[in-house]
Amino acid sequence: MTNGYELYGAEVSYFTGKVRAYLRYKKIPFVETIANREVYKTVIMPRVGWPVIPVMVTPEGDTLQDSTDIIDALEVRFPDPSIYPATPRQRLAALLLEVYGDEWLKIPAMHYRWTKNREFAIAEFGRLSRPDLPVEAQRKIGEEMAKPFAGALPALGCTEASGPAIERSYEGLLAELEAHFAHHDYLFGSRPSIGDFGLIGPLYAHQYRDPASGELMKRVAPHVAKWVERMMKPPHPKEGEFLPGDDVPDTLMPVLQRMMREYLPVLLATAEQFKAFLAAQPDMASGEKELPRAIGMHDFTLEGVTEKRAVFLFDLWMFQRPLDYLRSLEGADGEAVGKLLNMAGGEAMMTFPDYPRLARRNFKHALA
Repeated sequence: MTNGYELYGAEVSYFTGKVRAYLRYKKIPFVETIANREVYKTVIMPRVGWPVIPVMVTPEGDTLQDSTDIIDALEVRFPDPSIYPATPRQRLAALLLEVYGDEWLKIPAMHYRWTKNREFAIAEFGRLSRPDLPVEAQRKIGEEMAKPFAGALPALGCTEASGPAIERSYEGLLAELEAHFAHHDYLFGSRPSIGDFGLIGPLYAHQYRDPASGELMKRVAPHVAKWVERMMKPPHPKEGEFLPGDDVPDTLMPVLQRMMREYLPVLLATAEQFKAFLAAQPDMASGEKELPRAIGMHDFTLEGVTEKRAVFLFDLWMFQRPLDYLRSLEGADGEAVGKLLNMAGGEAMMTFPDYPRLARRNFKHALA
């Protein structure tokens, strides 16, 4: 048994921000420990088997990893107020925006961090890893720690050629969110949803907190910055309501349309490539070998610019959540979400091809 919920993470971490915001809103007692070198050695590696944050240890001593798994496990223990809207249009939109924030907004988050905030990030990495060392030594460590993160840019499709398109897309998203948060405290009213928690990871840890990105957000999208601040320091924890009548505000439609335009084609291509990959790899299809995180490269298009990126299986695991919910709906509920998807340009979700289900085992994705 431990003394309470223990969160191992960092302010600089995308997904730690998502979990931290959730814990604060739900008023779940927790202690956060910075994941420095010693914590990775003595806690994270023994419990998880690979270096990753956030990690949570429950009062019973159980280990949770991955922001979505952590939140869903805690929702069972602390169900009120639920962060999942009960009505079909809001719930599907919230699930979609969680996937969008978790997986697709990695592209601008990583682009801005490593092309416009690099020196800050290196200093942060060094300071967090070895707070006991002088600044010069911390910087050397930070430079080494930064290499795999900065080196991941091409896999995400972040290149010199795609950089301007990434910035146009992100600044377009900021403008769309600014128009929404000028009228609403959260995505669907006065209570944050799982969609808000999906968006807060990139929009806090990278885009608000990193200095150059933070200056941009506060200058061109001050209402978005205020939303970030509400998410990280909720003024009314455990309070608020979702909009009545299953209303998805018109101001959210441009955001959903952006997701469908940019990301849905990637998800469709990923599903098809995954099926082809398993067909050519019988040992993978049988579950005898561990699935890789990525299965090759494919094209994607952003703001009229086509670039290559890795085919990530984790996207499909996350996408199962809204897809499963969509397929569970019947009758009037199914018609209502069908109209929403048509308005968003997401008709292809209605006929999304089946693909082998993914699960999480031993803190990694695997065939279900």
